[in-house]
Amino acid sequence: MKLTTSALFAALAVASLFAATPGRAADKTFQVATDAAYAPFESLNDRQQAVGFDIDVLSAVAAKAGFKVKFINTPWEGIFATLSTGDRDIVASAVTITPERKQTMDFSDPYFEAKQLIAVGPGSKITKFADLKTRKIGVQTGTTGDEVVQKLVGKTNPNIKRFESTPLALKELLNGGVDAVVADNGVVVNFITNNKSEKLKVIDDSSFAKEYYGFAVKKGNKEMLQQINKGLAAIKADGSYDAIYKKYFGK
Repeated sequence: MKLTTSALFAALAVASLFAATPGRAADKTFQVATDAAYAPFESLNDRQQAVGFDIDVLSAVAAKAGFKVKFINTPWEGIFATLSTGDRDIVASAVTITPERKQTMDFSDPYFEAKQLIAVGPGSKITKFADLKTRKIGVQTGTTGDEVVQKLVGKTNPNIKRFESTPLALKELLNGGVDAVVADNGVVVNFITNNKSEKLKVIDDSSFAKEYYGFAVKKGNKEMLQQINKGLAAIKADGSYDAIYKKYFGK
């Protein structure tokens, strides 16, 4: 359809204004906080770049939804505060969706099913979660592993030994500093697989409920959530998600 000169200029002006509107996903690179000490979900490679399951999933999500992401290694302690301050737009760090966390931030649709596992040494007499009541227990500070242990022995129990990362807690188990470690299944299994000579054992207690990871955004950021969920649905539909899952978990 032909346009008059004035109509054409008006149309171009509107298009220009629309394209320049700040905050449009396709025009912006979103800052992503990730605590890169949680293999296989996020860790740093030899070039100090964030790599892992979460990194690949969110990168694929962004590609499908039409936005860009930049991953920034951010310590777990305080990672959620970066959303409220605006320093980060997304947290992608194996974050379990919980009612408590949903009070202060919003979550995407779930992208991973997890549960807690107990790691113990080869000669341990521990066989179930209840056996930990009188034992020294290693956890990563502020994780759901920390929370379930608190429910068992009490929040201020001195037998809870808190660490900055789950691998540090597991290394303390190897050194004999704790009797057990409670943490997410993916990280525990990955550590044991890469340290087979230590012959650590895994206990899957029936009392542990299923958990789900989600990408976190600032409370009320509906536009960002819509973009993430759109991309997540797309990679699940076209098989991309399954390929990434198989890469890290083999099934």
